[in-house]
Amino acid sequence: MSEVIFSVFPSENFIDMGLYQFGWEQCDPSHSFGPAARNHYLFHYCLSGTGTLFATNAKGLSIPYQIKSGQGFMLFPGQVCTYIADQEIPWEYTWIEFDGLRAKETLEMTGLCPDNPVYRASYKDIAETMKEEMLYIVNHKEESSFHLIGHLYLFIDSLVRSSSSVHHRRGTSLRDFYIKEAFSFIEQNFQNDITVEDIAASCGLNRSYFGKIFREAMGKSPQEFLIAYRMTKATELLKLTELSIADVGNAAGYPNQLHFSRAFKNVYGVSPRQWRNEHGVVKQL
Repeated sequence: MSEVIFSVFPSENFIDMGLYQFGWEQCDPSHSFGPAARNHYLFHYCLSGTGTLFATNAKGLSIPYQIKSGQGFMLFPGQVCTYIADQEIPWEYTWIEFDGLRAKETLEMTGLCPDNPVYRASYKDIAETMKEEMLYIVNHKEESSFHLIGHLYLFIDSLVRSSSSVHHRRGTSLRDFYIKEAFSFIEQNFQNDITVEDIAASCGLNRSYFGKIFREAMGKSPQEFLIAYRMTKATELLKLTELSIADVGNAAGYPNQLHFSRAFKNVYGVSPRQWRNEHGVVKQL
C-alpha cells in the first residue's frame, strides 16, 4: 500500500511567499497522478527510487523526463503534468506547494522553467539542507504559521543556491531599486486613494515603462499587486478585529463600501461578511 503524509497550510496571509500544502509519499509501483494543472508552484524532491514526469513545455508539447533519487521537478502554474512511479523501483518523494508575489522572480534565479523543470543539484551539501527543510515542514505541521513560513524561506534559499542551473540576472539593479521603491510606497499608502500613476511617480517613472518592468519582475501588473495587497490586509482585519465591513474597507483603501465588497468578492468569491462568518473573528484579550 502507498504511504502518504499530506497537510494543508492554514493561513494565506503571507504576501511575498506563501505555503499552500506539503507532504511525503512512498508510492506504489506505477502509481500515477494527472494529467492535471496547478494554480501555484509545486516542487517535488525524489528521496529514493525513480519515476517519470510528463510536463508541457512553452509550446504545449508534453515532454517526458526521467527523475531519479537526488533529483526533483518543479511544476508551474497552469502547466499540465502527469507523473508516474517506476514499476520496479517506485519513487519516494516529498513536496511543497507555494506561491507569492516574489515567487516568479525568485525561481528565475534557479533556472527552472516549464522548458527546464528538472532540478539537479550542483552542491550536494546544500541539496541535503534543502531536503531536510522540506521534511522538517512535513513533520512539523503543528508549528505556527510563522515558524513554517520561516522554514519555507530556508527551503527556497537552499533550492536557489544548490541548483545546477542557477544563474544570476545581470543589469537589473536599477530595476530592482524601482520595484523596492514601489513596494515601499504601496506599504505606506495602500489605505489611501492611490493609483498606478501615483506608484510610478514615486519611482520617477511613467506609467507605461513602470508597468512593463513591474510585470516582468513580479508576473503581475501593479494594479493586480495593489489589489492583492489590499485584500490581504482586509482579510487580516476581518479575522483579527470586530471592525465594521465599511471600516475594514476604508482601512484597506476602499472608502466606498460597495466598491470594497465588489472587489473582495472578485478575489475571494464571497462577500467580506461571508468570509468573516466562515473564518470567525479572533477575540483580542
